[in-house]
Amino acid sequence: MIVNDVEVVDVTDPADPRLDDFRDLNSVDRRPDLPSGKGLVIAEGVLVVQRMLASRFVPRALLGTDRRLTELGADLDGIGAPFYRASPEVMAEVVGFHLNRGVLASASRAPDLTVPAVLDRAHTVAVLEGVNDHENLGSVFRNAAGLGVDGVIFGSGCADPLYRRAVRVSMGHALLVPFAKAENWPGDLELLRDNGFRILAMTPDPTAQTLAQAMTGLADQRLAILVGAEGPGLKEHTMRASDVRVRIPMSRGTDSLNVATAAALAFYERDRLAR
Repeated sequence: MIVNDVEVVDVTDPADPRLDDFRDLNSVDRRPDLPSGKGLVIAEGVLVVQRMLASRFVPRALLGTDRRLTELGADLDGIGAPFYRASPEVMAEVVGFHLNRGVLASASRAPDLTVPAVLDRAHTVAVLEGVNDHENLGSVFRNAAGLGVDGVIFGSGCADPLYRRAVRVSMGHALLVPFAKAENWPGDLELLRDNGFRILAMTPDPTAQTLAQAMTGLADQRLAILVGAEGPGLKEHTMRASDVRVRIPMSRGTDSLNVATAAALAFYERDRLAR
């Protein structure tokens, strides 16, 4: 059946192999292996699916209720992937839990971007080291999208930004904000410096400059904001490779914030001064 130029297939059997991209989401996050060995990307909910459809990740299939098909409407025009229409009960059996968002999309992983490609037109980038919690990673992407960050560079020890939970928490922005993995860490920080970026390393060190001090006068400067994992923070040799160490002034005996929150404050300060 063709509905608004989309192939709509009604499915009543949860065991239908055409739904395998979406099967047992709780237990298998990377989905069936592709020839690339990289698995699939899964988007959950109307808004995240819309962002996938607007991204460089090409959809393979969608699974959802009739209501979500109607809500997506013209967003599905010309996508070239089938929409498997099912009841909430069938979806729950396939997915392994009740999916209150009512729609999923699967996509092949797009080719990895390079660090130079992400830096090419960027004015502000986030650089992450050791951020291995998927919810924190998703939150960083959501904050980056909302606060004027043009790309994300991954150093060592970071989680997969296309893991299902990271994509969900990012509200789909992990699919839209360009990112790349540094192949030589922290040596690739020199690539940023060679491209005119000033590198600010976030730390709770009370001797570091405050964010306001460090960013004063940098509105026209390309800027990289470097953040590390909660707990250990940035490694010392990584901070030595930065241009300046910066801190968020704290009170009441608290020495640090959640990494996504700290990053958001730095992104906001940068965006405020750059406007």
